[in-house]
Amino acid sequence: MDPTRTTAVLLAAGAGTRLGAGPKALLPHRGRPLVETIASTLLEGGCHDVVIVLGAGASTVMASAKINPYRVVVNHKWPSGMGSSYLAGANSTALTDHLLVALVDQPHLTVGTVSRLLNSHRPGRITAAGYTPVGLRRGLHRGHPIVIDSSLREAVASTVVGDAGARKFLLDNPQLVDIVDCSDESTGEDIDTVEQMKRLLYE
Repeated sequence: MDPTRTTAVLLAAGAGTRLGAGPKALLPHRGRPLVETIASTLLEGGCHDVVIVLGAGASTVMASAKINPYRVVVNHKWPSGMGSSYLAGANSTALTDHLLVALVDQPHLTVGTVSRLLNSHRPGRITAAGYTPVGLRRGLHRGHPIVIDSSLREAVASTVVGDAGARKFLLDNPQLVDIVDCSDESTGEDIDTVEQMKRLLYE
């Protein structure tokens, strides 16, 4: 990793409508709200700073979770999709920083994964965590977090629309993306179903 600082942008603006339990940021995880555990993992993994982007139920999240050590940005346009949250977070950081983009509903994110991505990153590139899908022995699927080099931030931002985030840029520029195998750290699973949410309660 080059000496340029990396700021984490933690996307935590969603309403969690499909789960019926309020914002995903407040799902209980190991005795505290999920947003707390993910943010602390990002900092411990080597990110210089963490920006938490809130949206749905922002005031409730701020009142219920201990997120004082981190910077908080409220995206009032959160219903338009993840893209607006990405831009809100990215625009609140120094343009010279690399960005590590993480999702709040990825409870098994480890310090080791964050550290591995930061140490693997090469200048002028995008570094993405890769995971082997459950039941398959081979083949990595790109997942989160991703590290966006400071030199690519403007180009990525120009492609962000709706709920896509950086996806369009990644698909259009595969030659710039390095996928780092993090399957030994976790499955990369996010929380999208009630069944997954229930399992989270017993961890």
